Amino acid sequence: MNGIININKPKGFTSHDVVAKLRGILSTKKIGHTGTLDPDAVGVLPICVGKATKTADMLTATDKQYIAKVALGTETDTQDASGTVVKSAKVDVTEEDIQRTVRNFIGEIEQIPPMYSAIKVDGKKLYELAREGKEIEREPRKIFIKEIQIQEINLEGKYFTMKVDCSKGTYIRTLCTDIGRDLGCYAHMAELCRTKSGRFFLETAVTLEEVEEMVKNEDFSFFQEIDKVFEEFDPLYISERKAQKVRNGIQISTPGLVEGKTYRVYDEQGEFLTISKAKDNRLIILKTFFTK
Repeated sequence: MNGIININKPKGFTSHDVVAKLRGILSTKKIGHTGTLDPDAVGVLPICVGKATKTADMLTATDKQYIAKVALGTETDTQDASGTVVKSAKVDVTEEDIQRTVRNFIGEIEQIPPMYSAIKVDGKKLYELAREGKEIEREPRKIFIKEIQIQEINLEGKYFTMKVDCSKGTYIRTLCTDIGRDLGCYAHMAELCRTKSGRFFLETAVTLEEVEEMVKNEDFSFFQEIDKVFEEFDPLYISERKAQKVRNGIQISTPGLVEGKTYRVYDEQGEFLTISKAKDNRLIILKTFFTK
């Protein structure tokens, strides 16, 4: 059982909860998720099964898109609605203030990762330290915000919603908090939905309930084939003799290689073998997917 499932993560589930649930549904242990989502967040969570687990690091490195509801007037210790209010102020801002402030966060910016995150310091996750009442200094990280679109502003309700296209490693909770501080009225993330992760979109995501029902009916069409995730790379077909060398870990040369280009490599029968990159007229294997 190999492939990738585009799951619509439900609220209240951790990413690990989703993996555990799918292990039971699919009766397999080799499952991993790509890109953690907070328990209160919902939306796109690509899940890798079987040989597809090898792709997890490559899928995690993709750009993301989110829709966030930003609550104005209060900042919390977790930067989201689950935390305790630590700062508050009167919300005395205009729609123009919000639009102008949000625009300042587009482009390359620096973020200080929140204490309530899974980043490890000296072998311990930050959220574990936070739960112990500890706070340590964190180095700012560079991220890239491609676009922010304001979808709704409700000053009476003290909130606005925004769609954010961003690089991996972006903490939307922190973005909401930083925007609130710049507005001078504080803010936290009230709701979050991931609508896109690389090639995976919310519109085509399936729920855990749908997967469970489909498996009962022996319908496994929710699986996406591994090589389809890498369609940005051109396919390269090689002879069976060369394919056997690849399976033995030997670098090969083949006509038509373009220096620096990455390929999806297949054998003559169409079996997906590797993701490989051309260097010095040879194929350097980046990831293997063949069955020996």
